[in-house]
Amino acid sequence: MYQRGDFLYEGKAKKLYKVQSFDDLIWVEFKDSLTAFNAEKKGQFSDKGLINSKISHYIFNYLTEQNIKTHLVELVEPQVWVTKKLDMIPLEVVVRNQVAGSLAKKFHLPKGKKLKKPLVEFYYKSDELQDPFVSAEQIECLDLYSNLEILSDLKSLGLKVNESLKSFFKKIDLDLIDFKLEFGCNDKGEIVLADEISPDSCRLWDSKSGDNLDKDRFRYDQGKVEESYKEVLNRIERVYA
Repeated sequence: MYQRGDFLYEGKAKKLYKVQSFDDLIWVEFKDSLTAFNAEKKGQFSDKGLINSKISHYIFNYLTEQNIKTHLVELVEPQVWVTKKLDMIPLEVVVRNQVAGSLAKKFHLPKGKKLKKPLVEFYYKSDELQDPFVSAEQIECLDLYSNLEILSDLKSLGLKVNESLKSFFKKIDLDLIDFKLEFGCNDKGEIVLADEISPDSCRLWDSKSGDNLDKDRFRYDQGKVEESYKEVLNRIERVYA
């Protein structure tokens, strides 16, 4: 039914195109590339895009069942989505359940330390500025985003997604340590979950061994990157397919 139209944009992990005859849709192709540290480190492995596409597709369908609006319209090919066209919000929403990554480094806390409650942070989407952390006050005073009323909604949605994802991953013996989300607004002004949810955007640790099965394996040269991504997909398919 859908056909790829003119090229729009190429990002770190995806290529975007118009959809022929549909002005309100976007054609999304997942790439095999891997990046870390704001694209200072680059790599790839075969079928990485396909694996992330499949993982994200299962998760987005699950979240839809939890009454969370997403931009997904259809999986047209294993590595290709058609999504709704959104007015993207220039903020990444990061939700943390345990200490890891920049939080551990910033406060010299032990990795894996459980937080008293989920922590929600905002980061300003700017490749030039390397996506810096921003407070609600900074967003307002620096005019980074005009609709300030949306911030509380983004926090609430982030926490709602977090609860759903923790349950999703618990069934496949993975702990959700932290993750990032991107949102946009549709033509009705509704906030809609966009982008992807995959080992690229989540820290996922095996519930028994504590081994991480996410992009940190690439970031820190831990090896078995491809195997870890495939393991996440295999676990999902055993339970949710």
